[in-house]
Formats: sequence, structure tokens, C-alpha cells
Amino acid sequence: MAAISFSHHHQSSDNRRGGSHHNRHGPVVEEIEGLIKVFNDGCVERPPIVPTVSPTLHPSAKVTAFDIKLSNDTWTRVYIPDASASPSVTLPLLVYFHGGGFCVGSAAWSCYHDFLSDLAVKARCVVVSVNYRLAPEHRLPAAYDDGVNVVSWLVKQKTNGGCSWLSKCNLSNVFLAGDSSGANIAYQVAVRITTSSSGKTVNTLNLRGVILIQPFFGGESRTSSEKKQHSKSSALTLSASDTYWRLTLPRGASRDHPWCNPLVNSAGYLREAKLPTTMVFVAEFDILKDRNLEMCRVMRSYGKRVESIVHGGVGHAFHILDNSSVSRDRINDMMCRLQNFINP
Repeated sequence: MAAISFSHHHQSSDNRRGGSHHNRHGPVVEEIEGLIKVFNDGCVERPPIVPTVSPTLHPSAKVTAFDIKLSNDTWTRVYIPDASASPSVTLPLLVYFHGGGFCVGSAAWSCYHDFLSDLAVKARCVVVSVNYRLAPEHRLPAAYDDGVNVVSWLVKQKTNGGCSWLSKCNLSNVFLAGDSSGANIAYQVAVRITTSSSGKTVNTLNLRGVILIQPFFGGESRTSSEKKQHSKSSALTLSASDTYWRLTLPRGASRDHPWCNPLVNSAGYLREAKLPTTMVFVAEFDILKDRNLEMCRVMRSYGKRVESIVHGGVGHAFHILDNSSVSRDRINDMMCRLQNFINP
């Protein structure tokens, strides 16, 4: 799997055309302002709201990054911290899924590039950031399939000696992580690969932990935190959340579909899945707060080990979007906790 030049994988979007483009594609049928427009003919426009960056990092960053193309639709950005401190020691491997409501976002977004290069250095781990297929062009379970396929690919490469950089990784020390919709993906991939009937292809991998940062879940009935709109201090509104789910779930599915609301019929799969310790980060002003805390409670009721942290005074995705002094303080706390969880 050769490394690829960044210019090949800009997100598909038709944001360069003018008004005639809109007329040609018919009316807008779904929109989250500034993030995504879906037209009547199925054309999707994603304005470049966050800059995309190449993997190149300054030597002072103490981490090397490069991109690897896995298929026409998926690629990964790999971060390897400098080995000067302990060149002979293998490092934990963290597979990360970016957020964006399953519909937007990229492993090349500058906010993720900065966050993950920092995490690789501070937690002393190799990070594989997954650029998965997006909805609505690729509705769920496409992103879940991509996640499982990346994990399977890593195991095969390690077994076959296919990637020299994987020699720096310890596949008995693997973590799945993500934020928002990426945390939903990390959770679903973890359930898939730790459920005996479906985990055969990745049984040589030892999943040590799952890290869910403000995981994006939903449901038909509203929670009290969903009814409170913290619009000034949080990146996710209820209307945006509903739109993401309409664009992401199988057509006609309600928000009580188990991919959106994993607490529906949770008894069966939670009993069977051999989930490792799960760390869940919750934000006080996030509409997802109540769902996140309820998820922790239900997982614990099935004997899963869950560490939950509520960060006060911040909203959804603060760790990548909010540069206030309060947020920086919480990000430092998050980094310390991640470091102790990944590489104690």
C-alpha cells in the first residue's frame, strides 16, 4: 500500500461553481449551514469550512506523519512519535476516527492533524487516523465496514511484515478512539471485533481500550440536555444532529435504529461483546451529555469497565474547535488522562 500525495484526496465537493450549479441540481433538500448541502438530484456540496493540510510536520513537532491509500475510498494518516527516547521499545497503536456527523470531516482537517500529532507525542503512541467513506453518498454501515477493514488490514500487514513502520507498534496494545461520529464508529467497530461470531479476522489483535470523546448517539425521545440548546458554547445543535441522522441512517430508519441508539436492544450484544475498558469523555454544554452518561450507566450494568469524565464549561468538540482559556485547560486535562490510559 503505497503512500499517496495529498492532492489526490480532497473531499468531493462542488463548491467551486456558482449559482447555475444550484439550478442544475434542483432545490436543496437537506442543509446544515456552512457544512453540507444536499441537492434534489443527490449532488452533495461541502464548503471548505476547515482547512485541509498535508501530512508534513516541522521537525520540532517530534512526530512524523504520512498518508497511506488503502482503496479508492479510504486512506489513513499515520503519526509516529520520534524514537530518540526509547528506540527499541514498541509503542501502543491507536486507531482514530474523526468526527463530522458521518457526513463531513477528514483525516486531513487541520484541527485533527494538530490534535493527533500532539496526542502521538504526549501519549507516546502510533496513531492511525482513518479517512472513511462519508454519508449521504455512503450511508451506514459503510463507515463501520471501513473501520473494521482498516483494523483487519493492520493485522495482516503486521503478520506479513508488509509495513516497516508497523514494527514500531505493539498489536497486543491497541486502542480504538474517536470523537463525535468517530466515537460512534470506534464503539461499533469495537463491538464487532470483540463479538466472537464476527471477530475471527482480527483475533490476533489485543484490544486494550476504547476511547469515546463525546460520542454521537441519538434517539426518538429527547433527553433534557437535547432540549437545552447551548448554541453559544457548543458546536452541535439538535437540528444539525437530526439532519446528520437523516443523511446517515438507512433510508426510512428512525433515530431508534441501533446504530443511532445503541441502548435499544442493548442486552444481546452488550452481553456478548468482550469490550475492554472504555474511557468516555463528556462535555457539560453538549446536547449529547445525557445520552453519553446513560450509555456509561448501561455499559456498567452489563459488567463493562467504564471510566467517564465530564469536562465543565465546554461544549461539543471543544478539543478541536474551541481555543478559549477554559477549553485549553480542559484539553490539557484530556491529554493527561489519555496519556495515562494509553501508556501508563
